[in-house]
This record gives sequence, C-alpha cells and structure tokens, in this order.
Amino acid sequence: MSHKAIFVYDENETAYHFNDSHPFNQVRLKLTRDLLMKAGALDASHLYAPRLAEEDELTLIHTPEYVEAVKRLSAPVPDAQAVAEAERFGLDEGDTPYFAGMHDATRLIVGGSIEAADAVMSGRAEHALHLGGGLHHALAGKGAGFCVYNDASVAIASIRARYGARVLYVDTDVHHGDGVQWSFYHDPDVFTLSFHETGKYLFPGTGDVSERGADEGYGACVNVPMEPYTEDDSWLENFHEVMERTVRHFKPDVIVSQHGCDAHAFDPLAHIHCSTRIYAEMPKAIHRLAHEYCGGKWIALGGGGYDIWRVVPRAWSLLWLVMTDHTLIERLERDPSLPLPESWRAAWAAESPVELPTTWLDPVERWTPIPRRGEITELNRRTREIALLYIPT
Repeated sequence: MSHKAIFVYDENETAYHFNDSHPFNQVRLKLTRDLLMKAGALDASHLYAPRLAEEDELTLIHTPEYVEAVKRLSAPVPDAQAVAEAERFGLDEGDTPYFAGMHDATRLIVGGSIEAADAVMSGRAEHALHLGGGLHHALAGKGAGFCVYNDASVAIASIRARYGARVLYVDTDVHHGDGVQWSFYHDPDVFTLSFHETGKYLFPGTGDVSERGADEGYGACVNVPMEPYTEDDSWLENFHEVMERTVRHFKPDVIVSQHGCDAHAFDPLAHIHCSTRIYAEMPKAIHRLAHEYCGGKWIALGGGGYDIWRVVPRAWSLLWLVMTDHTLIERLERDPSLPLPESWRAAWAAESPVELPTTWLDPVERWTPIPRRGEITELNRRTREIALLYIPT
C-alpha cells in the first residue's frame, strides 16, 4: 500500500462561493491546510488532486433535468427561463443561490470525493480525507442547505457501482444528513447513521428516530437527534454507544464519514454546546472501527462549520492528525493545553475578525456551565435507547 492517508485538496475548490455575505466560506480550507502545514503534519507527499466529476457520475444520484438546470444557472448571465425555474430547483435567492461557475465548482468537489473513495477502495490508500466535500443536503432534483450537488451520495453510489461494497455512512454534522439518507433510504447495503441537533429547532427539520429506512432498506438507517445545549460528555456518550453497536451489527466493508464541525458552542447556525474535544474523540472511534471491521477502509469528508476562524481549522486538523496517527494526538492526550503553532496565528491574525484561539483544545473549564445539563443528558439517553431499539447488543 503506497499511502496510509491522502489529503484531497485543490485551492480551486474555494470557487464554490455563493456571495461575500453567505455563511458558507471555503476560506476555511486554506486555513486548515495552512494550520496542518505549520504544525508539521501535512506536506506535498500527502496531497492528492481532485478531478471534475463526469455527468454520468452526477446522475448516479441527481436527475438529468436538475444537472441541466445547474449548468444553465452557472452562466455568467443565465437566460430568463433558467432564472424563472431556479426556485423549483432550490437554487433561487434562499440558502443555496445560484452563482456563476456553479456547475464546474461543484463537480470538482464531487470529483474530489469520488477520487478519495477510489483511492481507498482500490488500495492506493488506507484512508482519504476530502475536506472540500460533505455537501450532504442536496437532493436528487433540488439544491438545499448550501449544497448544490451531493458529493457524499455520489461517492457512495460510485462505491456501490464499482466495488459492490457495503457502506456505512456516518454523519456528525449538527444538521441532519438528509440528502444522503433519502438517497439510500431503500438500500439495505448502505447504512446511514446521523448524529445531529434535533430537527424540532433546526434545519432541515428531519432526522427523527422514527426514520429507519423503507422496504428492503428498513433498519439500515439510524438517527440520533440531540437536545439543544448538549455538551461534550453527553454527545460522546451517544456517539460511542450507537456507533459501536451499529458497526458491530452492520459489518460494513468501508466507512464514509462526514465531519461538519458546527456542533461547536461557537458556531452561529446551531445550538449545541460542544468543544473541539469531540472533533478528536469521534475520529478516534471511527479510525479504530475502520481497522477492526473494514481493513482500515475509511473515507472522510468535510461539511458544515461556520466559525471559520476559531473552530473549523482546529476541528478539521484534529481529524487529519487522528487519521495519520500523528504524534500531536498523543501529546494532546497528555497535555490538553498544548498551544497552536504561533506562526499560524501570526499569519492569519490580521484577517480574522475575532481573536484566534491559542490552543488546539478549548479551555472548557472556563466556560459557563449549562444549567440544565442533567436534564439534557437524560433526554439524550432516552433518544439513544429508542434509536437503538432494533440494533442488537
């Protein structure tokens, strides 16, 4: 095997840009790559270029009509009919507005996730990380939730078509992984598992424990919706038990994981109160289980994350450090106050509108405790029990 882990990256992925006031900001890709390089954890030997996805790859998930609409709305000045139909395809002035070059910018992201999957499934790498990916809300014929094409779904469909492997998809974004769930809701060979804030209060409003798959796919879908203001211990308690039981039950050939880091307390678009600690702990569990059950086959994607200065670079860097067994992870276990590279802070301080953090992990002991901690923890435990009703111990 030529690589333990590859880092799929192309600065052109930052062209996935709705407008200057939109919360989805791919500058976070540059911030993360720079942090890893300055920490001595990433070099040119890890980098792997994405490619543009072909149209027949996009239509593994998306309807030809939708792909055509995306192409027409990608023109510098789209024609009047395309603009008139934009709302029908979820690409109007809402959360996923069309922009010039949208088709190519997004199919580069889809191609990156397919390349990550192929590298792992072919044996060229054990693990692959594609932080530009994780656009998990796009549906077959509609854009949604900042997502134009669903690279996660296309990559999984590609794995199924090319390798016939059983796929476990694990989504840890604070928003429910609805697009991927609905793509494989009837498929017994793709298990979708999502940990997220309850849809009672948050987009997309789905992801209830009652959503378990349909027809032959019934039972191959588990959702763990957690209460607002959930903190690290409760989030991780639910994650570890459900993840462990699911992998043991389903016995996947490969794990595809989505690592939105918007369950952090600083994130402006949700209400979960976790710290960067969970973004080291969850990948550790996925990494271990991938080796125990899948011969190490693990494809990790990015996702949400809207505090791009204080949260995303640290959270995504921790994922890569775990994926590569970097010595920094051991050092963090011994010293949770380990500082970030000063050179990274110096490089970005002038651009950041907020003071950059000084340590990899958050000083949670200084945070104001959530007053309803016990009640929230108990509610989450009850949700977990329901989620696991049909998963054997």
